[in-house]
Amino acid sequence: MSKNKTTETNANVSDFLNAVKDETKRADSFKLVELFESITGSPAKLWGPSIVGFGSYHYKYESGREGEAPLVAFSPRAAALTVYFSSSFDQREELLSQLGKYKTEKGCIYIKRLSEVNLDVLEELIIKQIEHTQQLYN
Repeated sequence: MSKNKTTETNANVSDFLNAVKDETKRADSFKLVELFESITGSPAKLWGPSIVGFGSYHYKYESGREGEAPLVAFSPRAAALTVYFSSSFDQREELLSQLGKYKTEKGCIYIKRLSEVNLDVLEELIIKQIEHTQQLYN
């Protein structure tokens, strides 16, 4: 069975975020770190080369594949801040309708600027995602 490519690393999250070229995206990334840490109570960790994750959980699929994954995570990608969410959890669609300006594909939410979204709604989405993941894997 292949090894999971996205694993927690010892890389410095601040160094990674300080290397983000776009000033707004860099500042927004640090704001997201504060938001995620305040919600999870877990410090930011770099998963793989570019995913900032908070907390972790152990998953095991019916296929037998298993591993560790961040409980919640985001990545400052070139086009947008990518926040990783499941494609379905309680109140997801209702909350997304109140979020503001974003794009979505599968479970990911793409945000150009944090100033264009309602941070209270984003916080609630993060909380619902955590609850969903904990119900599935605990």
